[in-house]
Amino acid sequence: MSAPELFDTHAHLHFPDFADDLPAVLARARAAGVSRLLTIGADVETSAAAVALAAREANVWAAVGIHPHDAGEADDGALAEIERLATAPRVVAVGEIGLDFFRNLSPRDAQERTLRHLLDLARRVGKPALIHCRDAHEETLAILGEARVGEVGGIMHCFSGDVTIARRCLDLGLTISLAGPVTYPNARALPDVARFVPADRLVVETDCPYLPPQGHRGQRNEPAYLPLTAARVAELRGEPLATLGPRMSDNARRLLRVA
Repeated sequence: MSAPELFDTHAHLHFPDFADDLPAVLARARAAGVSRLLTIGADVETSAAAVALAAREANVWAAVGIHPHDAGEADDGALAEIERLATAPRVVAVGEIGLDFFRNLSPRDAQERTLRHLLDLARRVGKPALIHCRDAHEETLAILGEARVGEVGGIMHCFSGDVTIARRCLDLGLTISLAGPVTYPNARALPDVARFVPADRLVVETDCPYLPPQGHRGQRNEPAYLPLTAARVAELRGEPLATLGPRMSDNARRLLRVA
């Protein structure tokens, strides 16, 4: 049976973890049916690297942003550079942006200020937002609501909430992305979320090199493992992967406006 067509909506292919073997990583992704990939910036340096990689690779697009961990360094110069990068031809989204009150590597006020600024940028450039949220659902959803994020759309990346939170994200106009943790035996609420989200509002991702699916934990994650996550989501929903995989890919292509 041929591999399903899949879109990895959140990867960090330009990170040093892939510096030694990126061509082989991309070849394995294609062989596994992962035909499109979005590589995501987390600060000015990695956003610029994402743009450069997408310019070189036909099936890779880029997103630019400042991760909440790096929000403390998001001065006017950094924000201006992200704004410049956001207009590059193969940049299709603003992200990774959001709030992380689990690790709190940047002050909360800096995280919230940076998130608001970059949501405004997403609106001005007309590109969807890619949202990181950890232990900060109430605050994140409040800011997303104020920013009317549904008008540009967005993805709640590596969704970690329950069905109640998922419903609120959907009400805001967001798409839900599931990653490797949905495959873990202790996935808690994620199986219910996988069953709950409408098929036209669901995508999958690796978040590579992080969060490998069950069977590869402790290893570097890579896009070729995305079918394991997609297969688990399909199993939970009682749908064939051959149907759900292309449907999720179409969702990503529509939201990100890529061919």
